[in-house]
Amino acid sequence: MTEIIGVRFKSGGKQYYFDPKGTQVQAGQGVIIETSRGVEYGECVQANTMVEDSAVVQPLRPLVRIATPKDLETVRRNHEKEERAFRICQEKIADHGLDMKLVDVEYNFDGNKILFFFTSECRVDFRALVKDLASVFHTRIELRQIGVRDEAKMLGGLGICGRPFCCCGFLDDFQPVSIKMAKTQSLSLNPTKISGTCGRLMCCLKYEQDAYEDAVKRMPKNESFVETPDGVGTVSQVNLLRETVKVRLDDEPENPRCYHNCEICVVRNGKGKRPEGYVAPPPEELAKLRKVTAPPESEEDRLSAALANLTLAEEPKPAAPAPEEGAEGEKRSRRRRSRSKKPAQAAKPQGEEAPAKEARGDKPRTERPARPPKPKSERPAPAKEAKEHAESAPAQEGGEGQESTKKPRRRYRRPRGNRPKGEGGAPKAE
Repeated sequence: MTEIIGVRFKSGGKQYYFDPKGTQVQAGQGVIIETSRGVEYGECVQANTMVEDSAVVQPLRPLVRIATPKDLETVRRNHEKEERAFRICQEKIADHGLDMKLVDVEYNFDGNKILFFFTSECRVDFRALVKDLASVFHTRIELRQIGVRDEAKMLGGLGICGRPFCCCGFLDDFQPVSIKMAKTQSLSLNPTKISGTCGRLMCCLKYEQDAYEDAVKRMPKNESFVETPDGVGTVSQVNLLRETVKVRLDDEPENPRCYHNCEICVVRNGKGKRPEGYVAPPPEELAKLRKVTAPPESEEDRLSAALANLTLAEEPKPAAPAPEEGAEGEKRSRRRRSRSKKPAQAAKPQGEEAPAKEARGDKPRTERPARPPKPKSERPAPAKEAKEHAESAPAQEGGEGQESTKKPRRRYRRPRGNRPKGEGGAPKAE
């Protein structure tokens, strides 16, 4: 086992292993490392870790020290120098008339070397350019030609998916991508549609290639002869992601049907003639291939079920009613029972009301015995009657109360003509 730390010199760059020399380094700390190009500043992305000897390439470069505030200031000054060197180099390229595009400038930590990265479609003779740059900066000058994929990694940007470049974010190195991957994944073979900003095939084609290759092994090919729960037919379309196929049945070739991969039995994989002497199984045997699955639950149903469960969990349980004593408890219980019976009575149809009344013994008002009339003074008068009684009281005398009870009630009739208000329904006694 070997103790190592992982260091990255650029954002999204490759991770390198170094020997910490017994120093405990935390992830995110700046470190000074001795490399083949000299002393460099990097960021620790993997703390002290023990790995197998076969996972590292010996000998490991040592850790010089953890970066100090002075080292960070040196890095900041080098970035300012890189901006100035970039402008000067562009001017020199224009003066010499070279067909090259300057991409980036990188200063060494010690400042004794400047590295210029450029792209070009052909070989460039930049010997005169190097001499001019050396006379300006008075240090070692190195020009390095890179490809378009490296250019995209250095410059960064957004892909057609709307996310930052994978090569600039997390890819340590570039993996080979071929047009065969796009064909396996049933993508458009138009290079403009499957190419990234750099003009090369998108790196993301490599991510799902293994999953697609596994699905291709398990799924039938187009024009395969298969058995389905509804009969035999030929495969017309294959969906690798859903693992479904469309089959043209021999009985209904105009209406292809969709089946899951587990519901079909492949008789012949790919194009070709049907097996000699093949006899289709009876419908009862084919029906056994059908897999009964529950219908997919929609997103709204899942959300409503989750909300219902949440409300049931949060709803407090009703406390047990305390035993009530005395007449008050009996009255309350009767009220509760009467309230519970009201909805049941209201739900009954109209045809059942008459039998229910007969069972209770209800009789019409005409059959009920008339009660003896009470004196007018003892009966509670309604608001309108009380008002009329107050207006007619001065004109009435004793003994009229009994007569008024025998006569028809005229207090609800409108007065005729211009009869004075003081004249009531009963005539004045003479």
